[in-house]
Amino acid sequence: MKKIKSFMLALVAMAMVAPVLIACGDDDSDNTTNLISEYDINDKTVAAKKAASKKDVAVLLVAFGSTWDNSFKAFDKTIAAYESAFPEADVYMSFSSDICINRASVGENVDDNGNIVRRDYYEPRYLLHAIGAAKYSKIYVQSLQVIPGEEFAAVVASVKKFMNNGYIGAAHLDDAYLAKLADDEAIFLGMPLLNDPDEDVPEVAKQLNALYASETQQGVVAFMGHGNPDKYDTFKANVRYTQLEEALQELNPKYFVGTVDMEDNLKLDVMERMEDKGYTSGKLYLHALMSIAGDHAHNDMAGEGDEYWVHPMAPEHEENSWYEFFSHRGYDVIVPVTNNHPLGLLELDGVLNVWISHTKNAEFLEDAYHSMYPEE
Repeated sequence: MKKIKSFMLALVAMAMVAPVLIACGDDDSDNTTNLISEYDINDKTVAAKKAASKKDVAVLLVAFGSTWDNSFKAFDKTIAAYESAFPEADVYMSFSSDICINRASVGENVDDNGNIVRRDYYEPRYLLHAIGAAKYSKIYVQSLQVIPGEEFAAVVASVKKFMNNGYIGAAHLDDAYLAKLADDEAIFLGMPLLNDPDEDVPEVAKQLNALYASETQQGVVAFMGHGNPDKYDTFKANVRYTQLEEALQELNPKYFVGTVDMEDNLKLDVMERMEDKGYTSGKLYLHALMSIAGDHAHNDMAGEGDEYWVHPMAPEHEENSWYEFFSHRGYDVIVPVTNNHPLGLLELDGVLNVWISHTKNAEFLEDAYHSMYPEE
């Protein structure tokens, strides 16, 4: 247990995680199901999968979640890609948002034929407990976050609690099994997409440029990420958006990167940087810099019409969508779509492969703490 204790001491500062910023919907009054009651069903589901597959390795993918049908297709694509990359493993997908979990489980989504589809994703803590109860001998936990920010801190906290055998309401796991995971260095943490400024940032810039270089021949290309408000800028991770813009502009000065929540990097800030470079009109292509294209991509970025436009002198003008904001400022705004939807990063093969490489190169958790600080 020596290694597990050293890891837990290193992560003690991360035990307190800020409240989750909900993006799956603002009204959660009908989505307060107590998921603790579901852990036993989940345990049995995972045990049955392990028995059928006879595999002894588990990969747990952790996303915030979504309520959009196109996003579930992106998650399905991601699971399939991981199953191909890790044929020796059972692959599981979890959501960290209770709202997204509950809405998916009650059947708010439909397939291509209009049939209602119920999907059970569970929180990472419950799936981790189930994976532990099934006694997989090797576990990979892969963050599908873009930056190592607030949501990633929640992933770390879930793994920490799992290794401490600390879930109230769930049967305790076998301490000897957890000790063996630690002694065998058999539990790994895959870092977010833009974890490393020297390797990940230029690689993602390269992949994005390969896809969108043709658009820069027609106009300017802007990416909209999420970002964390200053008080939730865990690990000071917001700097990754600035670093990505710099890396993209080394390839072409017509690339810009903004967010919906990072202070001093909102759409007005993006426009000011565009104008400083002389891009004051013409075509502007908008893309989501998020793992999936959900509410933010469809509404905050691509929302069209009066519903998404408030006069800039009004106090709530920041609620304007990027599409309406830039359109009213004289740009010819274009939101490229596939099957009537913008694409998220998980749907871009070159970018998805960066996440997969993070899983393949994931470190034993004892050493993960030191790589979580973007400024170091």
